[in-house]
Amino acid sequence: MGVTRQKHAKKIMGFYKHNFQFREPFQVLLDGTFCQVALRNKIQIREQLPGYLGGAAQLCTTRCVIKELESLGKALYGAKLIAQRFQVRNCSHHKNPVSGSTCLLSMIEDGNPHHFFIATQDQELSNKVKRKPGIPLLFIIQNTMVLDKPSPKSLAFVQKLQTNQLVPEYQKQSIVELKEKEGLVKQEGEKRRKRKRAGGPNPLSCLKKKKKKTQEGQEPSAEKKKRRKRKRNR
Repeated sequence: MGVTRQKHAKKIMGFYKHNFQFREPFQVLLDGTFCQVALRNKIQIREQLPGYLGGAAQLCTTRCVIKELESLGKALYGAKLIAQRFQVRNCSHHKNPVSGSTCLLSMIEDGNPHHFFIATQDQELSNKVKRKPGIPLLFIIQNTMVLDKPSPKSLAFVQKLQTNQLVPEYQKQSIVELKEKEGLVKQEGEKRRKRKRAGGPNPLSCLKKKKKKTQEGQEPSAEKKKRRKRKRNR
């Protein structure tokens, strides 16, 4: 079972590496719900996660996540201690902290430029993450960390990328101009012209001309024979 899970994760990681340029060390943003479930199921996140992802990982969170755990009191005291051990990434809510889910969503805006993973047990947050392409999602099921399969949004994004539909019009125009500058367009036109010339004259027209020549050549010889006969008769 562990081997199958590892192959599953390796395949998904290959998808994100190839299509969204994810590289080591992988940056994983964790919220309080993930830390709480990991504590309850005695999962050693720092030790187990790099092996599961197949590379070095940086575990991180935000000030808003820690503030939210602090506000929830003793029930999530253990989860707060775990979150405080992670690197704290700067968010835009220094003066006015927001909920952990809102903060994590703000960290993956504008196409997720920092290539964050999101680790959460919050179903509402997970659904919102899946609406954005190129964001790996981690959660815990039956005492095991699981990397979710690519969302339909991610698959659709990659499909458009492969069919060249995401190339802006100005870039397409610049490509055409570059081809003209390098002479690539002219070369294609010359090749087409050469193909037209390669046909040559129609052989049937040549045969008709030969027949005319033979007929014209036969007429003088017939007249000569007539003249000879006249001379003999005289």
